Amino acid sequence: MCGIVGYIGKQDATQLMVNALRRLEYRGYDSAGVASIHADSLKVHKRAGKVADLEKLLRKNPGKGSIGIGHTRWATHGNPNDLNAHPHTDNSGEIALVHNGIIENYQSLRKKLLEEGYVLHSETDTEVLTVFIRSIYDKINDLAEAVRLALAEAQGAFGIAVISTLEPDKIIAARRGSPLLVGIGDSEYIVASDATAIIQHTRQVLYLNDNEMAIVTSEGYVAKTIDNEAIDSKIHNLEFDLERIERGGFDHFMLKEIYEQPSTFRDAFRGRLLPQDGQARLGGLIPVVEKLRRAPRIILAACGTSWHAALVGEYMIEMLARVPVEVEFASEFRYRNPVLNKEDVVFAISQSGETADTLAAVREAKLKGATVLGIVNVVGSSIARETEAGVFIHAGPEIGVASTKAFTSQIGVLALIALFLGRMQHLSQRDGVAIAMALKQIPEQIQYILDRSEAIKTIAHKFKDARNFMYLGRSFNFPVALEGALKLKEISYIHAEGYQAAEMKHGPLALIDEHMPVVFIATQDEIYDKVISNIEVVRARNGSVIAIANEGDSRIAELAEHVIYIPNTIPMLTPILTALPLQLLAYYIALERGCDVDMPRNLAKSVTVE
Repeated sequence: MCGIVGYIGKQDATQLMVNALRRLEYRGYDSAGVASIHADSLKVHKRAGKVADLEKLLRKNPGKGSIGIGHTRWATHGNPNDLNAHPHTDNSGEIALVHNGIIENYQSLRKKLLEEGYVLHSETDTEVLTVFIRSIYDKINDLAEAVRLALAEAQGAFGIAVISTLEPDKIIAARRGSPLLVGIGDSEYIVASDATAIIQHTRQVLYLNDNEMAIVTSEGYVAKTIDNEAIDSKIHNLEFDLERIERGGFDHFMLKEIYEQPSTFRDAFRGRLLPQDGQARLGGLIPVVEKLRRAPRIILAACGTSWHAALVGEYMIEMLARVPVEVEFASEFRYRNPVLNKEDVVFAISQSGETADTLAAVREAKLKGATVLGIVNVVGSSIARETEAGVFIHAGPEIGVASTKAFTSQIGVLALIALFLGRMQHLSQRDGVAIAMALKQIPEQIQYILDRSEAIKTIAHKFKDARNFMYLGRSFNFPVALEGALKLKEISYIHAEGYQAAEMKHGPLALIDEHMPVVFIATQDEIYDKVISNIEVVRARNGSVIAIANEGDSRIAELAEHVIYIPNTIPMLTPILTALPLQLLAYYIALERGCDVDMPRNLAKSVTVE
């Protein structure tokens, strides 16, 4: 969840690291720091707050040197303050370490170190690991080996980078469960937890897998396992440009990413949609096509927004392919000893491809013998590498913590998968063509909604001071109600709940009064009349109704206080269009409330710890 960067080369390490940490701010953090080596001296600067606060500290006492490590911390052990910020050092101030993850046995290690006479100052598991490495180094005088032996004994998850004046010509990087990669430049190397910190300097990267480490110098690197076995390290090329992680004239990354959706949705099915055949071409699934054809059950495992997309996918796949689908919270999957058969197919869905719980679900499903596939955005991510096959959503880097374009692209890819599976089973060419033609129109329909966003600003201004919201939808749009409520909670800090509209009478109706705005997703489908009845029930309790409805629906205007219209499409694709107004509503309410839209409090973009 935090950000790591390390540099060794010819440039000013501190300035390069600060710039890289700015690129990593979107991941979520509460403190920042850097450590560098110059003239055999280790200098550490760290501060609770933003990278801008760290920069102020550095202006007073600038760091120097051509080797260093930096960090943005999201607190797990210990309050977010200067003392608990990273980097941490050993007792002598000769070893510095930055760390993402959680060392689960840090208490027993801490007790052991205190008994041996070492001193610990912070509340963090990271300082314990740093001092533990020093305690081993004192016995063997080999930094890389001390790191390796310490990590072999450490339990839990980590991505770390270590430098030391004891051996000032190297960075030691290692991972288990927390992403880490090495950027390879011209006589310079950058260690980072995210490719966004590297892309400005090089496209060539080495991805570390779990239980692997790299010893990096200005002359090159050596990669091996934590068990001290040599590995065959493969170099990958990053597939996005620097401009994709800039705001591009928008006030916030979230707004930029909302407005990118016509193009990102088009990219999700570019070259994959065959409208004349009513078919989808998914090259990433060809290696497992027979397993998919025979699968008695499909399981979709995901967290957060990706879980909501999976719910839409469940409806689509079951409708088109007539295959039973179960949607699982990845965070619960491995802990409930799931019933899996070798014929089952599990799709792991994650924007980052690094979500810790979803990655754990992948490993559990593989252990049980199921076919495990990925639906991810980030090429080279852990889930992409550890699954047997899969489909990339091609949404490009998503910087805003609240996911927007990834959600609609995930639904788009799930629609392609449903079409792909359906045509292999019972779906006729005629019906396939109708679905494909509707998919083809979606980007223009998204743009139509974006071009008419002013009305949503007016609604946002009226309801900015509401303390609670309720979102209601049915069928394909029930998951969108959940997603709309999540977006509002994430960035405006207003309590919001999403429900299946018919379930309103089974408890949530007690909350309705004149102070409760209720958002209905009321598209015209086979249960439209049922939703209208639900609206009448809310109106009878004086609730304020905001409706998302199809163009040409004159009936809804007589019932709702505010109506946001979307273009007409087939029912299974309406979630892509109904999600847009809810993303914009959350964004504009957050602006009205003065919230930090791109970096909401307490949240991180990629959840890489449990």
